[in-house]
Amino acid sequence: MDLDSMSILAVVPARGGSKGIPKKNLREIAGVSLIGHVGQVIQQLPWIDKAVISTDDPKMAEEGGRYGIDAPFLRPEALSSDSATGVDTWKHALVSAEKHYGIQFDISVYLEPTSPFRQAGDIERTVLELASQKHLAAATVSRTPGSYTPHKTLTIDEKGDVAFYLKEGKKFSIRQEIPSYYHRNGICYAMKRDALLACDCILSERCAAVVIDRQVVNIDEPMDLEFARILFGKIMLSRD
Repeated sequence: MDLDSMSILAVVPARGGSKGIPKKNLREIAGVSLIGHVGQVIQQLPWIDKAVISTDDPKMAEEGGRYGIDAPFLRPEALSSDSATGVDTWKHALVSAEKHYGIQFDISVYLEPTSPFRQAGDIERTVLELASQKHLAAATVSRTPGSYTPHKTLTIDEKGDVAFYLKEGKKFSIRQEIPSYYHRNGICYAMKRDALLACDCILSERCAAVVIDRQVVNIDEPMDLEFARILFGKIMLSRD
């Protein structure tokens, strides 16, 4: 599949009102902001026609511009609250970008800055999976550690008694016997234009899974950021 023959938009969501880590998307790992890490990867993908940042914060928009990410609009207040959904933000960015550039895009990718360990190949794999015509969407996922799967999850009732979330959980004392589960890692979502405009969930129907086997971090809390910095340092040392 020739990606150069398609019109592809990258959307980078970066609202200014994050609570767990204030101004989270401007925080740095190895001297580069989270927004900057996204921009550096986008620059390695010549088949991405346009890249825009969806933000309500002029400082975030300015930071995106430093790394070649356009900011032709600011995100409206209604899409900047804690209750705003990712898919609505993505739709708004697509429609606004098409109006600004006068282009109807074939595919859009959604790249969250809070997943700074993405590689250009991750995005390309995701878009190629989508462009194969078998799916309307594709998303990167990571395998969930055995101790965090439904078979190992516990509940506590009103009497304080603990029980397995799944009744069959007690049968799986050996971790290797637990079925495989996966979770979103935020590295890349990709969707065909019409499917995106019609859907109401960032994981739409006919969404292909692109499994990322290496260690990645999705930054939400301060400890995640510290761990990401440590992991990034180890990765850099291993390359020397």
